[in-house]
Amino acid sequence: MPQLAAPLTDWYREAARDLPWRRPGFGAWGTLVSEFMLQQTPVNRVIPHLEAWLGRWPTPADLAAAAPGDAVTQWANLGYPRRALWLHRAAVEIRDRHDGVVPRDVDALLALTGIGDYTARAVAVFAYGDRHPVVDTNTRRVLARAVEGRAQPGPPHRGDLERMDAELPAGLAQAAIVNAAAMELGAIVCTARAPKCQACPLAGQCAWRAAGYPESEDRRRKQAAYEGSDRQARGAVLKTLRDAAPAAVPLFAVLPQWPDAAQRDRAIDSLVADGLAEAVDEQLRLPGHPTG
Repeated sequence: MPQLAAPLTDWYREAARDLPWRRPGFGAWGTLVSEFMLQQTPVNRVIPHLEAWLGRWPTPADLAAAAPGDAVTQWANLGYPRRALWLHRAAVEIRDRHDGVVPRDVDALLALTGIGDYTARAVAVFAYGDRHPVVDTNTRRVLARAVEGRAQPGPPHRGDLERMDAELPAGLAQAAIVNAAAMELGAIVCTARAPKCQACPLAGQCAWRAAGYPESEDRRRKQAAYEGSDRQARGAVLKTLRDAAPAAVPLFAVLPQWPDAAQRDRAIDSLVADGLAEAVDEQLRLPGHPTG
């Protein structure tokens, strides 16, 4: 049994949060949707959106049959709306390439739009029970502290998968639990800014704690302020289009009072370039919706 597996497993069985995607029978499609939504978005914001999404589109084929703009609208205020467009494209690919069934194979999952190493392995492990290392930001922080004695992890690297794989038991079910437990520990105990070391099941073997909690360079990418940013302008344009959907909005009526007209125009142009909006006959609309 690897060093971290037993304490992580015991702790997880007692402390894991009751989350929808952890319940029996949740399914591969629900797992895939949840993983898209959870990227850079807190759990408490995701849960109501996830339930509404799966209520509207319970299978990949259901989503694939909808207009891409419907997915963008349903995404609402989750942020990073390109994820909605990628999820729609992935649903079309699942329908057309895999007979409507979310694939199990990691390489097949990686071939879908919007899916990277973490999401592909998360679906294979948590939906299908296969054995793979699953590494997100929380896992990387737990490994950096408990194993390497560093306060913060370095930039993501392929070696992260090898380090996590070394901590996984051989059994499929046990390996899945350890994957989930490492992520959960990083999310609620071994947090970035205020770790609860007194409640950590790894406190007795944590290399960072044993070294006296030395500081290390925080190389996490800092996000620019939202207020006044191009991201805020993009969000305002998208809200205008969602509120009007399925109708289009005349270009002159898109944020006419926005304080920075050049920024508004950049936002419109970038949304069109990303496929999140379409400009037709001096009107702006969500993708796949008819002009009105």
